[in-house]
Amino acid sequence: MPKSRVRQALSKWADSQDQHQRDLRQSHATGEAVAIADAPERERVVVNGVLHTVTLRPRGGVPALEAELEDGSGAITIVWLGRRRIAGVDPGRSVTVTGCIGRQGGVPIMFNPRYELRP
Repeated sequence: MPKSRVRQALSKWADSQDQHQRDLRQSHATGEAVAIADAPERERVVVNGVLHTVTLRPRGGVPALEAELEDGSGAITIVWLGRRRIAGVDPGRSVTVTGCIGRQGGVPIMFNPRYELRP
């Protein structure tokens, strides 16, 4: 029984998403960095990835630059308190961040990490 066009398109899209996630994991794997999905909480870790979104979202009346970092294994929210903008921190940019991971509302989050922009 042949698949409908919609099912074929969805299957092709899902396969491309899986490939994209594998490519991210491979391109951001380094010796010092851990995968976001495997990163322990409350310990200093280094993670690499691509910034998916970057948003100015005040927290408690303080400006905060918030970004979602993905590495193919998962995603983490990065928050720089007191910052409205950081030069080079834009969607699509590869970065390495170092800091402690916590959870807020079940979502992994890292506040004020050290960061390094990658080519």
